[in-house]
Amino acid sequence: MTTPQNQSVTDHKQDLPSAHPMDAIPVRQMRFKLDAETVSKPVWSQTHPDFSIFINALGLHVPHFERFLVKVMRAYRDELKDPALHTDVQAIIGQESHHAFNFLGWNQAMAQFYPGLADLDAHAKGYFETQFKNTSKKFQIGFTAGYETFTFLGGMIILNRYQEFMAEADPTLRALWVWHQVEEVEHGAVAFDFYQAFYPDDLWYRRWMVLYAFTHISWETFKAYALMIRKEGYYKTPGRAWRAWRFFASFAFDLGRAALPVLARDYHPRHHPICNDEQNRLAVAWRKYHTAGHNTLALDNQAIEQMLASPT
Repeated sequence: MTTPQNQSVTDHKQDLPSAHPMDAIPVRQMRFKLDAETVSKPVWSQTHPDFSIFINALGLHVPHFERFLVKVMRAYRDELKDPALHTDVQAIIGQESHHAFNFLGWNQAMAQFYPGLADLDAHAKGYFETQFKNTSKKFQIGFTAGYETFTFLGGMIILNRYQEFMAEADPTLRALWVWHQVEEVEHGAVAFDFYQAFYPDDLWYRRWMVLYAFTHISWETFKAYALMIRKEGYYKTPGRAWRAWRFFASFAFDLGRAALPVLARDYHPRHHPICNDEQNRLAVAWRKYHTAGHNTLALDNQAIEQMLASPT
């Protein structure tokens, strides 16, 4: 098997199609070229420009959370009694570490397009550093589980609406987000299981952390989105700005609605209505394409067609 330059894979479990999208959590060592020269403009989806701005805004604070998650799980993993969960924790640490590395690079590139974005990036970094230093073990583990609720659900929503959001898009940014969303679903149960291992009887705190995380994600995304659409000149045409904010509200609503089952007493991520044995076709095809040694650091339309044409 040939592996493209700067792309290798270390399997936690076999990186092949499985019965459920959370059955395997392989750690793939991905290094995307995300400088301003490679990606000529930050509004990278021609199919849905508002989506690309929204996901850029959301992604601004994501790598700082991912580093927070890594710190939290490293701090408490040795207290786990379940060897299988410990193995899964090691895997999510690996996946999230690679996510953070790549998205921090994209943040630096975006800052060249959007004056003021570096300040929001620095604020997000400081926020998560403060939360790790100054909050309790229970908050750290609970917030991690609450936040991961939305990265997992967002992953499912975006993969399911791929054609709407990314049918025509910059190959590198499309590849980045498809990879990220596939892996967010793969490890989507780990933070929940981590919380349950420490606080199995505290349902209401888990619910509160889901709501707290949703509020935090929405506000941080709102700030970056507002800055970006202003720089893109949306307010010069009121109708354009209205459509952009309508999309923001609709996606936030969809994300919040998808989280309602999470509040149930008997909830587990593997049993969420949008995450089950009927796997997303693109995710299955991407895993097979990557495992076969194809380049997944840039996905043009031909690569996507080739990927989806293979039997899953």
